[in-house]
Amino acid sequence: MDGTEITTATGRTGRSRLPEALPMPAAPPQLTLGGILAVWAAATVPMGLLAWVVAPIVADRLSGPGALARALILALTAGLIWQFVLVLALVRHEQGTLRWPVVREALWLRAPRHPRTGRRGGRLWLVLPVLLVGVVAKEFMPKLPHPENVDFHTFLGTAAGHDLLAGAWHWFAVLLVMALFNTVLGEELLFRGYLLPRMAGTFGRWDWLANGLLFAAYHVHRWWGLPGILLNVFLYSWPAKRYRSALVSIAVHSIQSVVLIVLVLPVVLRS
Repeated sequence: MDGTEITTATGRTGRSRLPEALPMPAAPPQLTLGGILAVWAAATVPMGLLAWVVAPIVADRLSGPGALARALILALTAGLIWQFVLVLALVRHEQGTLRWPVVREALWLRAPRHPRTGRRGGRLWLVLPVLLVGVVAKEFMPKLPHPENVDFHTFLGTAAGHDLLAGAWHWFAVLLVMALFNTVLGEELLFRGYLLPRMAGTFGRWDWLANGLLFAAYHVHRWWGLPGILLNVFLYSWPAKRYRSALVSIAVHSIQSVVLIVLVLPVVLRS
């Protein structure tokens, strides 16, 4: 309604304007279970092949320490860029255009929206510090036993990793691209931007849980981190669904990218 009638002290009847919630945007078209799994596989299979087939082949042709770790960085960066291309192709097929206003709504690239009032932004962004606590806690989760040479995060913290990065601005640029497509334009855009808004038709109110479990299963290229990755159900999928905003999960997920860059930059600055 536009307002409510009030009677003033003079007996006049007027209309008081009351703030209203913005109308909820139309829900994106829903995917079938087969469609959801097909999109999931289109991201998961390439990452698995790049990590366990392509990267070892490339590593055999590289010289110097950490050949496999370097090959993994390059291979997985390519896989993350592919996810961005995949999202654009899916949205273009679905919406018939890639105009920003359409893409923004199709991928939930908007400020968080209160689930009851529909209000956007403002104090709702205060959910980020709360989720940050969970991100920090996740770093203390144990990892499954795995060979150290397949974990490029471990390699970056070794003496060989420091030697590789010292003064190597080209590798720093690669890591920047990897971070950007990992937490902004790749994984989050695909799982919380594209998939999550289209899963309610199949999973109902538990679409966020299914989304988080699919995201965990997607990590075939980093399976040893599964205990911590399962927490992403509550750190990424649940808040993105509650507030109808992929920007929330992008912001939370990007914390790890910021930490990576902060740790790597001083090493690169060494000549």
